[in-house]
Amino acid sequence: MTDTKMDLDGSLPESVEQPQDIDESLYSRQLYVLGHEAMKRMGASHVLIAGMRGLGVEIAKNIALAGVKSLTLFDPAPTAVSDLSSQFFLHPEDIGKPRAEVTAPRVAELNAYTPVSVHKAKSLTQDLTQLKQYQVVVLTITPREAQRIIADYCHANGIYVVITEMFGLFGSIFTDFGENFVCVDPTGETPLSGIVAGIDTDGLVSVLDETRHGLEDGDYVTFSEIEGMEKLNDAEPRKITVNGPYTFSIGDVSGLGNYKRGGLYTQVKMPKTIKFQSYSEQLENPEHVFSDFAKFDRPPQLHVGFQALHEFAEHHNWELPRPHNEEDAAELFQLAQALKGKSGDNSELDKKLIKELSYQARGDLSPMAALFGGLAAQEVLKSVSGKFHPVVQWMYLDSLESLPASVERSEALCKPQGTRYDGQIAVFGSKFQEKIANVRQFLVGAGAIGCEMLKNWAMMGLATGPKGSIHITDMDQIEKSNLNRQFLFRPQDVGKMKSDCATEAVQAMNPDLKGHITSIKDRVGPDTEHIFNEDFWERLDGVTNALDNVDARRYVDRRCVFFRKPLLESGTLGTKGNIQVVLPNLTESYSSSQDPPEQSFPMCTLRSFPNRIEHTIAWARDKFHSYFVEPPGTVNLYLTQPNYLESTLKQSGNELGGLEILRDYLVTEKPLGFDDCIVWARRMFEKEYNHAIVQLLYNFPRDSVTSTGVPFWSGPKRAPTPLTFDAQNPVHMGYIIAAANLHAFNYGIKAGQFGQGHYEKVVADVLIPEFNPDPNVKIQADEKEPDPNAGGRQTDDDQLSTIVKQLPSPKSLPGFKLEPVEFEKDDDTNHHIDFITAASNLRAENYSIPLADRLKTKFIAGKIIPAIATTTALVTGLVTLELYKIIDGKTDIEQYKNGFINLALPFFGFSEPIASPKGEYQGSNGTVQIDKLWDRFEVKNVTLRQFLKDFAAKGLDVSMVSSDVSLLYASFYPAKKLEERMDLPLDKLVETISKKPIPPHQKNVIFEITADDQSGEDVEVPYVMLKLR
Repeated sequence: MTDTKMDLDGSLPESVEQPQDIDESLYSRQLYVLGHEAMKRMGASHVLIAGMRGLGVEIAKNIALAGVKSLTLFDPAPTAVSDLSSQFFLHPEDIGKPRAEVTAPRVAELNAYTPVSVHKAKSLTQDLTQLKQYQVVVLTITPREAQRIIADYCHANGIYVVITEMFGLFGSIFTDFGENFVCVDPTGETPLSGIVAGIDTDGLVSVLDETRHGLEDGDYVTFSEIEGMEKLNDAEPRKITVNGPYTFSIGDVSGLGNYKRGGLYTQVKMPKTIKFQSYSEQLENPEHVFSDFAKFDRPPQLHVGFQALHEFAEHHNWELPRPHNEEDAAELFQLAQALKGKSGDNSELDKKLIKELSYQARGDLSPMAALFGGLAAQEVLKSVSGKFHPVVQWMYLDSLESLPASVERSEALCKPQGTRYDGQIAVFGSKFQEKIANVRQFLVGAGAIGCEMLKNWAMMGLATGPKGSIHITDMDQIEKSNLNRQFLFRPQDVGKMKSDCATEAVQAMNPDLKGHITSIKDRVGPDTEHIFNEDFWERLDGVTNALDNVDARRYVDRRCVFFRKPLLESGTLGTKGNIQVVLPNLTESYSSSQDPPEQSFPMCTLRSFPNRIEHTIAWARDKFHSYFVEPPGTVNLYLTQPNYLESTLKQSGNELGGLEILRDYLVTEKPLGFDDCIVWARRMFEKEYNHAIVQLLYNFPRDSVTSTGVPFWSGPKRAPTPLTFDAQNPVHMGYIIAAANLHAFNYGIKAGQFGQGHYEKVVADVLIPEFNPDPNVKIQADEKEPDPNAGGRQTDDDQLSTIVKQLPSPKSLPGFKLEPVEFEKDDDTNHHIDFITAASNLRAENYSIPLADRLKTKFIAGKIIPAIATTTALVTGLVTLELYKIIDGKTDIEQYKNGFINLALPFFGFSEPIASPKGEYQGSNGTVQIDKLWDRFEVKNVTLRQFLKDFAAKGLDVSMVSSDVSLLYASFYPAKKLEERMDLPLDKLVETISKKPIPPHQKNVIFEITADDQSGEDVEVPYVMLKLR
């Protein structure tokens, strides 16, 4: 326990204030989780954190990254060597110095918008009025009586309290946000919306049957654009009752008239008021959030056990029980029994659990600090923002499954050794510490999860032994938006390689890693198998993924299955996180299951009938590609590829379209200067937002009806209105500026520093020819109907040859080329998101769809994954707890945990991994059991004839053998062809049939076989691996 005698100057620091406008380039990923309003409330908040060991610094790190008005740290205790077990901002040279003093400047480096200072006092209880300057007080390593005094004072004075503790593999959190805490958004989910199909006189609302409404009983909705029941539009939210997947009831609608048509419904998040009890009340009658339903009875036991630990410390000069000491454990159990007796609870106390709590009380584990540091920091952010549902009011969690079974634990092995790993040795013992130190681990990715993972490993001493090694690879450079959650990086690192900077940072955290960690800057994939070759994979003990795309995850997963290496897989999405453990010969792999496909929209909806902003953004993203990416690529192929017109273009299936691009970009619309680019942009505006809409309304007039007599423009189809260009409209001019600059970029034309006045002057002089709809144009009216333009436009050779004659020959343009735009969402100066935002919003104006701001457009168009540091920290903590089990070599699948968490709710769900699929076949000596995922046949480089004989001896009659795309053997091949192949060694057979040599770095060749077993049935059998070297 920490000493509570301290020294104070309670003034808040003078420093940078949070800006009124949130720095979106830094906070963008977090903004998609929390939103502007929540972040503004956070930016006005003052937070105090007491206790700067591993748990306290984790909370401080996460809150500093998130951004509050001020962050104040309190911990006057001197740094001890054992603090280095999990306190990543303390160094050996800090031993003896006050923990908060040395930690504060290092936390301050994380975020220039979050000033960090030290609360200078001997004790927080010395002058409780000093706490009134904070909105939230967070307590770690604080004695129970001090917890009670501070928490009850805060409860009485409207100050939010979070108390969190960890003892080895045990942890807890307590929250008190006052008697009338308002949670403005309990889930954080995007409000649901949809199109109304009908409302009957009983208030039953029907929605279009193409999508389920997704609402639940008790939700609230508002309406807009309804005809016939106009009083519902923009009225107070209505509470609903769900009747079915496509219907819900809104109650009494008498006096509102009769529904005619149209309308949109939108879910409304209603505030929820929560009454918190004081710490003293909750200590006696705790309300628990359950973190693991397999341990349903454990929270009440741990609630007593944690109180007993505090009482033990009070009796022993603030010293906790000694590691694995039986005498202390017996005393703790007696204290726990006495406490339980006082409470009137007659249930039996779990003696083994309480003794284990005693054994580990002095334990200080980095993954547990990461887990509870992420959780506690999120609770702090909830308290000041009102965003997401808080923990009410206690939560306990343990990971006793992480204890090793392969090595002995005893008092002698768990006693302090005067090293930075004493906090871990206290839990696992020195023999297991040796195992941890000699692990060879591969980390794929050095982003947010990668940074947190490396920090955990550094604190654990992973790979610091003579045989230990860490390889980390990441091909990306650091960007400003990374700094909000990838905490190993600083502003001066922007532009540098992630793997290099992360490696350097964790070596500074733990110098024992020097010489044991290797930074690589290559993508892990088929094209780098000469780098990440068989030797590389065979040397590894395990792999940890820290990736943000599915394809890379699947590739690494396949490699781990092939080389039979354990894989730890994890990911986050805002407040949600998941972990998966992949174990050779035990579990299914990451690739065994698939995520749902990305949402896609029918093409006719995007082209002609959008009804949501997501439709217009997808359309604008496509326009970005068809203006600035595809045409320059086509032009460059024409200029550099011999016979491009005669070969490639003719085979493309869109010869006319390709020729028109070449004509437009090389002849008719080729700009000579930047003003020509402005003219081009103005004409594109007219073409897309006026002419195209006029044509659509010509094909489908506003009063047209379908063959069934229903108005054509109803349901999901919104009748558009052509736009008239207005130079004073910022969206209109935003389009011109962005489009002109991107067009100029294609041609290498410098834009210059023109003000808006210059753009206005140029567009005012642009002549727009009168447009008349073309009666020959056909437009697809419904995705269920065939696309009338699917076969391409009808053309004749004369039309094509006329365009060809207009084109300059490639020889006449030596050295000329266009520069395609490479989409980059995070550069705010390149006009990419500016164009897509303007193009989408103009389209939305056409169709009377509410516009989206730049941030939302960037999120959707850039397919950005929302992220926040709290979730990342917590997830990596859970992953590292599973790593302990892998290092221990556990083979009982029930000891491992896959997990899904949602900090917004909050929800924790754990389950044992799914076992790998099994099968069998009838072999020569009876039934043979196989693991369909992990098993394989391994063969030497024998001839094909011998290969077939060997499998016949196993009871398998092989009918086909293939390798990659080459069919090496088939029983139906002519006898002559088979005879030519039978006596070839397998490697020569592969090279002969594929006509490619086997690369020198490749040590294995994979064969797939088709075979019948002894029952005569075609059976599924494992693949075959030919070992070459």
